[in-house]
Amino acid sequence: MSNSIGTLFRVTSFGESHGQCVGVVVDGCPAGVRLEAEIVQKDLDRRRAVDQVGATLRREPDLVRLLSGVHEGYTTGAPVCMVVDNTDTDSRAYQEFVRTPRPGHADYPARIKYGGYNDPRGGGRFSGRITAGFVMAGAVARAVLDRIGVEICAHTVAIGGVEAPPCDPDAIRLLNRQNSLSCCDESSSASMVAAIEDARARGDSIGGVVECVVLGLPAGIGEPVFSGVDSEIARAVFAIPAVKGVEFGAGFALCRARGSEANDPYSLSGDTVVTAKNDSGGVLGGLTNGMPLVLRAGFKPTPSVRMAQQTVDLETMTLAELTISGRHDACIVPRAVVVVEAVVASVICDLGLRSGLVPRVMR
Repeated sequence: MSNSIGTLFRVTSFGESHGQCVGVVVDGCPAGVRLEAEIVQKDLDRRRAVDQVGATLRREPDLVRLLSGVHEGYTTGAPVCMVVDNTDTDSRAYQEFVRTPRPGHADYPARIKYGGYNDPRGGGRFSGRITAGFVMAGAVARAVLDRIGVEICAHTVAIGGVEAPPCDPDAIRLLNRQNSLSCCDESSSASMVAAIEDARARGDSIGGVVECVVLGLPAGIGEPVFSGVDSEIARAVFAIPAVKGVEFGAGFALCRARGSEANDPYSLSGDTVVTAKNDSGGVLGGLTNGMPLVLRAGFKPTPSVRMAQQTVDLETMTLAELTISGRHDACIVPRAVVVVEAVVASVICDLGLRSGLVPRVMR
């Protein structure tokens, strides 16, 4: 497996869904950053399945333990290791999936790759549970970026067939916490709740889209050609289980436009170069252009549904029918909002260090 990402701000994920714990090591965090458990816990609490419609009934407290890299409330420059314990696990239903793999899950390809030695409980390393580690790393990155005036905020823009109207990037920070779905439009949020509840009642699930905006980045951040800001972010976002698509700015809509329509004309705001619109999403040639960095991540529906599905019995090599029981999300999108923020923050922190935007010691 490849469990690490980043060059100077390097994030290493560990743990399994039903193992003892899930955790992360952040190597390369600048020294002198204010970091206490409460700072990390704030983001972990946003990820938890509490008071969120359609969320799993698994109730993990997700209380972070800072094991290293922090002294008297400040990072030391040493690796920061953080864990949350798994305390609410029920592995009884998962042994059958070794023989009859679940459609839409990694049960079958993981069995082939690891010769059956992978941990099947709760999906093991392939579970959304591992994103708790992503969120912890993102909280560290966010603490670094806050010191240089870079802000990252995400919101739910679509669930099922419900799409929220566009929201100005500067307004997202004010509106994205107003409801449990992290949707900036209250009317759309109500319709999304209804769609999730309908899917749950049917024993089904639905997916959606999260938009993330980075504010305060100067022009020129990124390391082309293979470590452009968009390619690095896309790589990290695709590590989030269930992500099936990433686009920047107007994304695929630009494929249907003419060049004269797609280009963002340059303009001036005082002595600052800006663009009249931002269809490029703040990225040109793998480099930030000083405008808000805007991206969207598309999440597929949770594959664990109560409806009967066809699979294969790998012992007899015959077709079989599978009905999945247990505690599963009807829609993971609301819980994924903070995860998207976290992986984007980690990438921006790494690229910020590589460009010199982020100092190695913060005083």
